[in-house]
Amino acid sequence: MIKFLDLKAVTDIHVDEIKKAVSEVIDSGWYIRGEANKRFEVDYARYIGTECCVGVGNGLDALALIYRAYIEMGLMDEGDEVIVPANTFIASILAITENGLKPVLVEPRMDTLEIDDELIEQAITSKTKSILLVHLYGRCAYTEKIGELCKRYNLKLVEDNAQAHGCRFTSSHPNSSIVLPPSKTGSLGDAAGHSFYPGKNLGALGDAGAITTNDRQLAETVRALSNYGSHIKYISEYKGRNSRLDEIQAAVLSVKLKYLDEENHHRQTIAKLYIDGIKNPLVSLPQRMDDANNVYHIFPIFCERRDLLQQYLSSQGIQTQIHYPIPPHLQQCYVEWSGLHLPITEKIHQTELSLPISPVLSVEDATTVVQAINAFCQ
Repeated sequence: MIKFLDLKAVTDIHVDEIKKAVSEVIDSGWYIRGEANKRFEVDYARYIGTECCVGVGNGLDALALIYRAYIEMGLMDEGDEVIVPANTFIASILAITENGLKPVLVEPRMDTLEIDDELIEQAITSKTKSILLVHLYGRCAYTEKIGELCKRYNLKLVEDNAQAHGCRFTSSHPNSSIVLPPSKTGSLGDAAGHSFYPGKNLGALGDAGAITTNDRQLAETVRALSNYGSHIKYISEYKGRNSRLDEIQAAVLSVKLKYLDEENHHRQTIAKLYIDGIKNPLVSLPQRMDDANNVYHIFPIFCERRDLLQQYLSSQGIQTQIHYPIPPHLQQCYVEWSGLHLPITEKIHQTELSLPISPVLSVEDATTVVQAINAFCQ
């Protein structure tokens, strides 16, 4: 059996270091917001390239707390609009609506799967305050045009970096008015939310998340909001919540962060094998981009006979997943969008199939996946 993702094997790569780090936390007697948390926040901010990092309970909380902080800082109000890709995972949308903000869904491009920057400006109104950019599948979604739009309309650019730890943006348009040096996703906008769910490129052993930013006021507001609204114990400035990165998860993440670039490189090796090897006319792949701009958290392929292909691969001992079977605008919790017709988003969700990819997937197993896909002819 070729597993879609073998989490035990992923953990086993660094199991001795992880056990040592966890034992040190246990022996310290300090389990919330201690030295392990401080160390990870410093190291991860340095890795991403931002001044600040605040550990929180999970990726959804990271995004929700960013928008809540902007509201508390007087920069946004309930009813303001946030532009977001229509084909994202539901968490991106939930973070917006949880704060009483209005998501404005914009279609992606079929060839990149990321938000179509040519469609953003027509979605901007006087109520628009932010673009939530999602680096879906591990691919950089930022473009110079998006940066220019944020500057022109004074919009906060928030990144959902849940799937793209270690991904980079490299400018291809040096004459643009918004030119960034080669920078990691999570440092491209005003703030970013990160998920360290176990299956991510940088995964904890449970739920965990963080925000990164160069805005110290935002960081400190998020830190208070995630700690019952309190900067000082028992004194609550805000109506906050409990969403803190615990010491054990922080210690585990510090171990795994050291190996993230190496493990992303292995993902890129597997992806190249898929890209070069899959030749079935029934199967299409997204447009290729420079490896630095894609860390392949998920490797998606597209097939009109997706369900049959998935069944066929299962019969060959190959596990796959669908990301995601139901788009946000067709979810029951957003019944008010049920009349929307978003053809590109719907096509992606109807035809997408995710292939096995991870730091522990062997070249031999990936070759077997390629051979099986090329043999599919139903």
